[in-house]
Amino acid sequence: MRTDDKDFVECKIKGNFRLRDIKSTNPVVVGDIVQIIRNEEGTAFITEINERRNYIIRKASNLSKQSHILAANLDQCMLFITVSHPETTTIFIDRFLASAQAYRIPVILLFNKMDIYDDNELHYVDGLINLYEQIGYTCRKISIRNDIGLDIVRQDLANKVTLLSGHSGVGKSTLINTLLKKDLQKTAEISSSHNKGIHTTTFSEMFPINDDGYVIDTPGIKGFGTFDMGIEEISHYFPEIFKFSAQCKYGNCTHRNEPGCAVIKAVEEHYISESRYTSYLNMLEDMNESKYREAY
Repeated sequence: MRTDDKDFVECKIKGNFRLRDIKSTNPVVVGDIVQIIRNEEGTAFITEINERRNYIIRKASNLSKQSHILAANLDQCMLFITVSHPETTTIFIDRFLASAQAYRIPVILLFNKMDIYDDNELHYVDGLINLYEQIGYTCRKISIRNDIGLDIVRQDLANKVTLLSGHSGVGKSTLINTLLKKDLQKTAEISSSHNKGIHTTTFSEMFPINDDGYVIDTPGIKGFGTFDMGIEEISHYFPEIFKFSAQCKYGNCTHRNEPGCAVIKAVEEHYISESRYTSYLNMLEDMNESKYREAY
């Protein structure tokens, strides 16, 4: 842990310490601001966690009724997206965006590996960027390998605490190594047989950049199971769906098959994209506690 004096101290949680109101697999997370008591051995005990102003949370992959907090007290997130090597689906993107929206955390979408795509893939990237920019999200085209677009990413990171997230193999650790000009994080090639990333980061870690900024590298995640969202809330985290929902005939409309649904009409008239609507319906399925999809 880093102290106010910028010293690093090894810390442990006291045996009787419990985090209130959050059923999480990791009670203390990267980005937490904590109170500590030092001991004679030069280490310290964490005695209290200050109230979090926000966090990114997802359903734990092996315990469906528990959560896993990726990081806390964030200024923004950067979600890495690759349309191949490995593929990032729109359902995965939308689940992450909805979870960030729930805690009012801005997200920048980084479309990485622009140097390796063919014409069809480049056209698909442009379509995705057009979709998400119209909703209001900031998008960047980058190639870390060829140093394309990194200047503006450095500006985006200045003086902020930023969570980097995405599948394994999309470039999170490579970006950190490039920013710090050191091989601090392990990287690996994409599996040629499955076109999927190989896990190299095994736990979340925060790195200082410049004078006042921090980036948080997280392990690559296959799926993003939403946690602690009610059926009536999910549409609030899709800005374009929430906008049209005000025109629905019924105030408790879930936008699935109700008569007079303005959202369904907007999808049919292409004011809301089918991919976003599919992601919304997919998240509604999470309300079935017997179901959890490991990958999307």
